Amino acid sequence: MKRINDAVLVHLRRVRRTASRGVTLVEVLIVVAIMALIAGGVSFGVLPRYREAQVKTAKTNARNIRNVATNHLALKGDCPSMASMTADKDLDSGGDTKDPWGGEFAVSCEGDDITVRSPGPDKKTSTEDDILVGPSAPSAEAP
Repeated sequence: MKRINDAVLVHLRRVRRTASRGVTLVEVLIVVAIMALIAGGVSFGVLPRYREAQVKTAKTNARNIRNVATNHLALKGDCPSMASMTADKDLDSGGDTKDPWGGEFAVSCEGDDITVRSPGPDKKTSTEDDILVGPSAPSAEAP
């Protein structure tokens, strides 16, 4: 009977020693690698959707700016600038005047036709990724 108790005690000591040992560097590295794979997979799936959302937000903001500019043109008779619309408090200077990439929207008028332009994701004007809303916009991007 004493032998069984001694065997149990020896086994319990081994379990305590193993439990108090902690985790090894290899185990930590495996966990970090698994977490990196999961994060990479999530970003691979989410990033394209985020870019699409930025373009949609820019188009929506440009349409709103165009509506405000149209009202300004009808009431005051001159082509508004972003500065004049924010000074008149027609636009919120905090969010409506910048596109999702930090660039400024630009308003141009040709008679009664108003076009709002954003430089787009590359932040360069007159490139193919510009956001245009108005009559001078390509037919696929017209409001």
